[in-house]
Amino acid sequence: MTETMHVPIERTEQLVAPPQPAAQESDDEPPDPSPCMAGAPALARTKPAGRVVPFPAHRAGTISPAVKSFRKRHFPSVPSKLWNEWQWQTSHRIRTLSQLESMISLSAEERGAFSQSQRSLPLGITPYYMGLISPDDPQQPLRRSVIPTVHETVHAAGEADDPLGEETQSPVAGLVHRYPDRVLLLVTDFCSTYCRYCTRSRVVGRGAIHPSRNRLEQAFAYIAQTPAIRDVLISGGDPLMIGEEKLSWILSRLRQIPHVEIVRIGTKAPAVLPQRITPRLVRMLRQFHPLWMSLHFTHPDECTPEAYRACAMLADAGIPLGSQTVLLKGINDSVETMRRLVHHLLKMRVRPYYLYQCDPISGSAHFRAPIAKGLEIIRGLRGFTSGYAVPTYVVDAPGGGGKIPLMPDCVVGRKNDALLLRNYENGVYRYPESCNVPPA
Repeated sequence: MTETMHVPIERTEQLVAPPQPAAQESDDEPPDPSPCMAGAPALARTKPAGRVVPFPAHRAGTISPAVKSFRKRHFPSVPSKLWNEWQWQTSHRIRTLSQLESMISLSAEERGAFSQSQRSLPLGITPYYMGLISPDDPQQPLRRSVIPTVHETVHAAGEADDPLGEETQSPVAGLVHRYPDRVLLLVTDFCSTYCRYCTRSRVVGRGAIHPSRNRLEQAFAYIAQTPAIRDVLISGGDPLMIGEEKLSWILSRLRQIPHVEIVRIGTKAPAVLPQRITPRLVRMLRQFHPLWMSLHFTHPDECTPEAYRACAMLADAGIPLGSQTVLLKGINDSVETMRRLVHHLLKMRVRPYYLYQCDPISGSAHFRAPIAKGLEIIRGLRGFTSGYAVPTYVVDAPGGGGKIPLMPDCVVGRKNDALLLRNYENGVYRYPESCNVPPA
């Protein structure tokens, strides 16, 4: 018999919650999520109301075969209930060389990374994501994205620890104000899994950014005193590594500021820790609409049944989802790989939003594909697949210049009163520009 898991959706008038005070806490709260959860009162359970959106049971109970095999091999005594708890996944992350050696066959380049004192970004991989990594192939895309190599210690010309100049655009610690009407609020430097190409590798995983009340109150005060700010992007680290009580407090404090129209959350949890997307989290988040989420999917192999389920729960709660994908050499720098990824994303109800040129952070040369490759990918998608599946290709200008979109050259020239344009099949077409026709 087919069973159905229900994700309830509340009526619109129940979406905006009154501001809630923060739970009592230490100002030196560590970034690990468990202290945030410990002792915190449970969120008030809201009564299900309105339309109920079913989630197909045949998808709800499915797990990826690779993860299932990995769990059986390395965590045979862990029951399913525990495996699917995000706190267990977070507290059992793979963090050391000896743990890696017990699970995969390391290459000389990978093993060498652990003998380099210059390696700055810590190692951290959830057991779930480790289950997606090939134990034998060092060139597997997902493995390259999270296992360090000696190449991280090679600093090429033009690279910097803070290439985007975020430190120089921070009026308050952990708040970046680059564009006129929006700010980036860094709430924690903790991630469940550390990407080796991280833009903020200079700070993440170091315990430098805590979700402390005093620091966040300074950020809220700056936003409240700056009426031009209408959009706040909460990022880190990964904001979803904060417990529901603290995250709810942050969202409610932002909602107290009248000129903040929308709030966005940037997270990679659905890709590396889909267990984090729980009914409790979703119930809390949907109180703060309009709330958007910027997800981070890198490769189609991340689009597992678990990731599908996590995105479905968020989408069913009315949260618009977009993916910011970093173009990475040897990982996703081909039209075919990117096409498979964006097709998966659309099926997951995630709009491919940005294709980012990899930022020139220190030790990133082995990840950075040429810009010509990014243009080739956009050219290979535009016209050949749904327009919704084609992301905007951008370079985040070094020095704090902001995102600059790049497009293949479609304007061929002008002939008489017509613009000559090249289409996706390389054909040239004339577009008459009426603005150049003299009035009758």
